[in-house]
Amino acid sequence: MSQLNRRTFVKLAGSAAVLSLAGTPWLARAGTKARVVVVGGGYSGAIAAKYLRMADPGIDVTLVEKNSKFISCPSSNEVLAGDRTIDSLTFGYDGLKGHGVKVVHGEVEAIDAANKQVKVKGGDALKYDYAVVAPGIDFKWEAIDGYDEAAAELMPHAWKAGPQTLLLRKQLEAMPDGGVVFISAPPNPFRCPPGPYERAAQIAHYLKQHKPKSKVMVLDHKTKFSKQGLFTAGWKQAYGDMISWVSGAEDGKVMAVDAKKGLLITDFSEHKADVANIIPPQRAGAVATRSGLVDDSGWCPVDQRTFESSLHKDVFVIGDSCIAGAMPKSAYAANSQGKVCAAMIAARVNGREEPEPSYVNTCYSIVTPDYGISVAAVYQYKDGKIVAVEGASGVSPSDASPEIRKREAVYQRSWFNNITADMFT
Repeated sequence: MSQLNRRTFVKLAGSAAVLSLAGTPWLARAGTKARVVVVGGGYSGAIAAKYLRMADPGIDVTLVEKNSKFISCPSSNEVLAGDRTIDSLTFGYDGLKGHGVKVVHGEVEAIDAANKQVKVKGGDALKYDYAVVAPGIDFKWEAIDGYDEAAAELMPHAWKAGPQTLLLRKQLEAMPDGGVVFISAPPNPFRCPPGPYERAAQIAHYLKQHKPKSKVMVLDHKTKFSKQGLFTAGWKQAYGDMISWVSGAEDGKVMAVDAKKGLLITDFSEHKADVANIIPPQRAGAVATRSGLVDDSGWCPVDQRTFESSLHKDVFVIGDSCIAGAMPKSAYAANSQGKVCAAMIAARVNGREEPEPSYVNTCYSIVTPDYGISVAAVYQYKDGKIVAVEGASGVSPSDASPEIRKREAVYQRSWFNNITADMFT
């Protein structure tokens, strides 16, 4: 069962939108058990593609990814602190090709579930037996008055790592000592629940070294946040009164911005920012919406045992876009879901009983280069949804020694090295 014939290959190779079809020994290969097209090459999609091939080399796997390079959001807050370069977060897809994954760089217009094909902009439709959709998140640009893609060039979100990360870093470098950095944290659910609060710490780390009279103020839509006690204790210990947090109940919800004037507007206040980092409310990636995979919540309902869409048969949705019970929208959760999804599809292809899934997540956060904290959990499928296993979850001890905090910072960097190696080698 060949995915693309020679005519299709020639057409795709001539498209400006499809760049990576050179060297394709897989063309016209016989004996394929099934065709799987994976949409999105991030923490869940890349893993699903690789592990499908590892589970059964007879499965023909094509990964469609818009970008030629992957830039990790996890650890990108360290770029803001000046402790990492963006290059250290950047990876190519050649390692996946070594596993026999066909990598197509192009933009997916939509998944046509009725005809079982993925439509790639400027290229042909890719036929599939199973599709895996892993598009990450998109922003609700309309949720904060005055905040759109143009405003994000003045008030960066930096919630998709890359140019936005570098823009925010540049603004921090240009800010005078004594300035105030505002972070607008979004309502639940959103990608990387501890992320805004690690960001506050990482920005404070930079300011403490270079602009010690400056402040960081987090304006939050929520009344509480992930690892709150650990973060607030770490902020106080490392940065004194440099970081302030205003909850949604205390007028922390940013309702509008004036990007040109640097203003953040809440229900009862107006704040003038020297640097403003607006992290907008979020929803499933745009291709999921265009493909009819989302419900009224803006996210994708799935069978939480297999991650098959509740709305379209033979389409699986994993990572930040799906509704995954108690699991957070995190990189490690996405990795775990990608492996479960791959195992389920491989079982179906081979007529085997679907295995009993187990899921895991750990989120490390860096307060200072020598001060790390974490939250971890193991999950199971029970009564139709993913739930945390009792007694198999928790956060770092509140009274941990400096040595333990230092070790957790080391573990965070080891985690990043291991999970990206799992994806790309």
